[in-house]
Amino acid sequence: MTEYKKIVLLKGLENMNDYQFAAVKSLLVKDLKLTRKMQDDYNRIRISDLMEEKFPGAACVEKLIELVKDIESLKGLADKLRKEKLKVARKMRAKGRTPVKKNQEEVGPATPAPTTSDALTSEGADKTPVPQKRKVTIQESTEAKRNKASQEQSQPFFPPRPSTPAAMGHPLPAQIASPTPSNTSATQNQNTQAQRQAAARGNVLQKDQMTVMVLKATQPFEYESPDKGKNKMFHATVVSKTQFYQVKVFDINLKDKFVKLKIITVFDYMECNGILEINEASSVSEVGLDPKFEVPNSIIRNAIKTPKINYLHKQASGTMVYGLFKLQKKTVNKTNTVYEIQDNTGSMKVVGNGKWHDIKCEEGDKLRLYCFQLRTIDYTMKLMCGIHSFIKVIKTKKNKKILMNIN
Repeated sequence: MTEYKKIVLLKGLENMNDYQFAAVKSLLVKDLKLTRKMQDDYNRIRISDLMEEKFPGAACVEKLIELVKDIESLKGLADKLRKEKLKVARKMRAKGRTPVKKNQEEVGPATPAPTTSDALTSEGADKTPVPQKRKVTIQESTEAKRNKASQEQSQPFFPPRPSTPAAMGHPLPAQIASPTPSNTSATQNQNTQAQRQAAARGNVLQKDQMTVMVLKATQPFEYESPDKGKNKMFHATVVSKTQFYQVKVFDINLKDKFVKLKIITVFDYMECNGILEINEASSVSEVGLDPKFEVPNSIIRNAIKTPKINYLHKQASGTMVYGLFKLQKKTVNKTNTVYEIQDNTGSMKVVGNGKWHDIKCEEGDKLRLYCFQLRTIDYTMKLMCGIHSFIKVIKTKKNKKILMNIN
């Protein structure tokens, strides 16, 4: 939870009575695309989640101030929110003055992403650099500049709740060992430990169940985290009746549940900025055929839609990206490989290292990227692979034919 979201939820929404909160929800209908059912069902936590995603950084507090200042009984709250926002802006600005040691040979100026712990490398880099904090000059003394600085240091969502084609930056979970079936007490202890570890990383444990339809899932693949070593996971895309989600599944025993068009119910899952995480502490059950479970075509289209590259260039550093892109050029370096992708709006470099260094693909193939992170490296926006990244290569007809002739 970001500092600004804390203000919105703990200092703002939690200090409203039910009527005042209902009034604020009514005023947010268009901005947050709230249906009548969402207006009735969404509590203060869910509304604060949506506000953070729709209005990243200090903008979510400013939006709430804009709403409550016109409500007679909440005018005092508007002043309180302004003061709290100013405190956070000053705090972040003070942190921005802290000197940070850089390796200028490996990485140029990078935009920070405070809410992500993904390990990244730039072109030609041997090791994973820590995202550098952007310095803020002392001369930026006006409140407008403080707000700008604080917004640049806050991590927004890209799609805010999966209403756009990609998913935003979020902490990557460390893994836990599978519980021993013969020991009930040990199982409970490990499940509790898993939930506490994920919560400590900023993920929010969702106690309510969620029923979704599976659109697609990758095959399980191996990844390696610094603290837990090698494990297996897979990615999936699911849709509810109101939105879609990218999912990280850390229990590969659940693979048979994630079959296209299958309807499932998920319990005790984690959520961070619209991305779901399912681990050994979670449970998934099949619903079976449910004629009442209908998903609007617009949500399905958004779920499988690939963001345009010119749109990605405008997003914040730290944004998580999923999509299918055409490979224009492949450059193999000593420690990493640069895959240049393109569409009709522009091009962007994808930096792969580790298992994504020099994968078998050719110019003209398509790369389906899962969980890649936007980073500003040497003043250029690039897509960097992380611990949970995955690439699926889709051969074009032309390259398939060439391959068959060679064989």
